[in-house]
Amino acid sequence: MQYMSHTEAQGASMLSVRLNAEQEAMLERLARETGRSKSFYVKRALDEFLADRADYLLAIAALERDERRHSAGEVRRELGL
Repeated sequence: MQYMSHTEAQGASMLSVRLNAEQEAMLERLARETGRSKSFYVKRALDEFLADRADYLLAIAALERDERRHSAGEVRRELGL
């Protein structure tokens, strides 16, 4: 059982995730070979997923608002690239 001090627990929450055997083995190996915790990699993966998902949902919302779109060429010209 893992215990966190009061200071460590402030602002943090716990989440249980079920991994299949392959995911667990890959995560365990990565953590062992890099000297980082499994939690480190799970948090990094979740951060990346949430940022990507937010970008996607914001793009969908912009499309639904029927805002003016700019081609890549227009953006390059506008930025002087």
